[in-house]
Amino acid sequence: MAENGTGPMDFILTGFQLQAELQLCLFFVFLGFYLVTLGGNLGMILLIQSDPRLQTPMYFFLSHLSFLDICYSSVIVPQLLETLGTEKMVITYERCATQFFFFTLYASTECFLLAVMAYDRYVAVCNPLLYATAMTPQTRLGLVATAYAGAMVNTVVRTGCTFSISFCKSNQVDFFFCDLPPLLKLACSETRLRELVIFLLAFLVITTSVSVILVSYLFIIWAILKIHTAGGKAKTFSTCASHMTAVALFFGTLIFMYLKGNMGQSLWEDKIVSVFYTVIIPMLNPMIYSLRNKEVKEALKKVFKRMKVSQVE
Repeated sequence: MAENGTGPMDFILTGFQLQAELQLCLFFVFLGFYLVTLGGNLGMILLIQSDPRLQTPMYFFLSHLSFLDICYSSVIVPQLLETLGTEKMVITYERCATQFFFFTLYASTECFLLAVMAYDRYVAVCNPLLYATAMTPQTRLGLVATAYAGAMVNTVVRTGCTFSISFCKSNQVDFFFCDLPPLLKLACSETRLRELVIFLLAFLVITTSVSVILVSYLFIIWAILKIHTAGGKAKTFSTCASHMTAVALFFGTLIFMYLKGNMGQSLWEDKIVSVFYTVIIPMLNPMIYSLRNKEVKEALKKVFKRMKVSQVE
């Protein structure tokens, strides 16, 4: 925040601006969601690491998805809880920029990682005999590193463009964390060029990821259609269903938030959508992959069986 363009000041996050009783209710609801997010995603990581049957490329990428969900949820939700508890929260310029940086990094990495996971499914379904040789440990690490590298480029440019703007209209951010749309509303300097750069980068990240996903699934669908038995088609499709659900939820909200520009849209609308992808989706992902995945369900049953045996002993 810059006062008359002279130096940094603190921002005030106004949050949801609801009645105190409703804010308290939301506090406990979001706290519950956050605890489920941490438990579900951490449990998924531990399950994948402990079960030999899950030591495959698909679950390697899934463990990284769970890690990202923990990270980007943790960047936002604790502050959301603090804002709900205090109604208004003061956040320093430096802390705001740091939060913006890491949230952009984790969200951008998840975009690329979901594209990597789609490519992994393409290789598994369309070239099953070459899957083991194509998805070596080195290849997996390279793909994950590429996802982080691409996200880092987007993050550095997006954060630099945003926090090189002069903010002097107000120090009140009508949001529950430091995000682009509410920050742009505080700008008193010309922002069109920076907004264009940010929009083009967001467009590039999302369209690149979505293109890889769509092309991968076009080949997957074509391969499924060639399978003669209904059982074979259903089994092959089931290996991709969880990923398709996660992709639809994540990219649907991102496209709504960041490809519509700053056209005077409702910030209340933005708050609801932001809650969905910062609080709800990270909580849902481990459920989506566990409830719709036979191997994960079998691994969970194995864990529960061990727990029962240990209790009896």
